[in-house]
Amino acid sequence: MASATANATRRRRKFTVDALFTDHRPQAVGVEDLPTAKEIRLDRIVPDPDQPRRTFDPVRLEELAASIAIEGVLQPIVVRYDAERDVYVIVHGERRWRASQQAGLTTIPAIVRDVPEERRLVQQLMENIVREDLNAVDRAAALRALKAQLGDAPWEQVAEAVGIRRSRLFQLLGTEKLPESIQEDIRAGRLSEKQSRALQGLPPGQQQALRDLIINEELSADEAMRLARALRAAKVPDDPEIAATTLAELRARPAPAPSPAEDEAATLLGAVAAAATGGRSERAHLARTADAYGVPPYDAQRLQAEVLALARTLSRIPPQELRPGTAAYSALAALAGALDAALGLPD
Repeated sequence: MASATANATRRRRKFTVDALFTDHRPQAVGVEDLPTAKEIRLDRIVPDPDQPRRTFDPVRLEELAASIAIEGVLQPIVVRYDAERDVYVIVHGERRWRASQQAGLTTIPAIVRDVPEERRLVQQLMENIVREDLNAVDRAAALRALKAQLGDAPWEQVAEAVGIRRSRLFQLLGTEKLPESIQEDIRAGRLSEKQSRALQGLPPGQQQALRDLIINEELSADEAMRLARALRAAKVPDDPEIAATTLAELRARPAPAPSPAEDEAATLLGAVAAAATGGRSERAHLARTADAYGVPPYDAQRLQAEVLALARTLSRIPPQELRPGTAAYSALAALAGALDAALGLPD
């Protein structure tokens, strides 16, 4: 009798309400539904006025809208619910929201998250900065806003918060020193951030002349930096016309070949960075390169002596020699990149 009762109980347990709604198909194994995933009307969603992105390329937005019109929105956006205004505020995905409007959609897939205020900017920066999806000027402004949000934290802490190197952070902040017109060139994509580094530290007239040459002739970042160094060395007046004439003359001259020491340093530092972030082949290449230059085996005392020599040099170097475009700046930037990679600092 007891056995029959137990069997009856087991049979009854097979037909619970949960069992009726459980997906037993093979594709459902290891998969759970997201209770926060929604299909939300576009008119119930608003942008975040404090988000880092300030510029939307109309051509790329139109291309995204055309893709969405054909394939739909392939990746949900992320929103948070603002109970006071009864709206959903975008955390990530404003481009997709805008493009969906252009494509004529009425709803968009979205994941609703309760994001604390102190984490919103960090998440938005991670979404844009790490993917290099935000122009350098807007990234710099967002990093400065994050510094303020973190209680005026040191820049090292800001870099750590978003997972980028400190040297990379200061490269981005350098764009804020450029005139507004050149910052607008960066926002619009007419100048890349690397090209703009050649303009930093030049007087206004020379900046304008080199900026025009970079855009009109589509100069590479390396060529722009070479011309900036040569323009400084020429010590011409800060007049756009004189600077333009000088740049034309400098461009007509062949680029000077790097000295053997410069060439060796650049090759070795590049190989060190590649070996630190690469695999076996990169490490083997570094060993062959070191052998080719006759580099002696590692010696801790020699390392300390050379670091001391470098520290002494840096303590006496004039500030103007550390501006972008100078030979010292380029050499030290290459050294910083190799050290960051070798020491395993976050990228």
